Amino acid sequence: MIWIIIAVIALVVLWVISVQNSLVKSDEFCNNALKQINVQQISRFDALQALIKLTREYSTYEADTLQKIVDARKITSSPAPTAAEINANEETLKALSAKLIAVAEAYPDLKASQNYQQTMQSIEKYEENVRLSRMTFNDTVTRFNQQVRSFPVSAVAGMLGFAKRDYLADDVSKKDYPVI
Repeated sequence: MIWIIIAVIALVVLWVISVQNSLVKSDEFCNNALKQINVQQISRFDALQALIKLTREYSTYEADTLQKIVDARKITSSPAPTAAEINANEETLKALSAKLIAVAEAYPDLKASQNYQQTMQSIEKYEENVRLSRMTFNDTVTRFNQQVRSFPVSAVAGMLGFAKRDYLADDVSKKDYPVI
């Protein structure tokens, strides 16, 4: 009889260890996905900085104004970004992109330059990478949250301090596009 109790306890302990390892793995996938977004945002920010330098060649005033915006709204590059920081970075990058596009519209020579066009292409590439990374993060969070909320794993997750993670916010500006 004692061997049966020991075997059951051993199986429960092994199951708890397995659940804990699975939750840690899923949590790390979520952390990695957030860091990937952050890397893409920093790359896009660097491309926007290059665009500001190009703008300086056409208008010092416009470039200085843009630089002040950049200085006031530095993006977060913390080693462990949160979903809120990623969302804040996205808002900063959108605002800066809009200002740069407006400046380019005012200076046709800037908009026509090869350097400007290449930089805009790289910014568009980074924006697409951020979009795909955001989708990957939200998918990863969905899998993690399903684990954390499903019984009996939820009981172990709660004891070990694993909690449901937040999703990245939807881009509400995209919802206002006209439907044709």
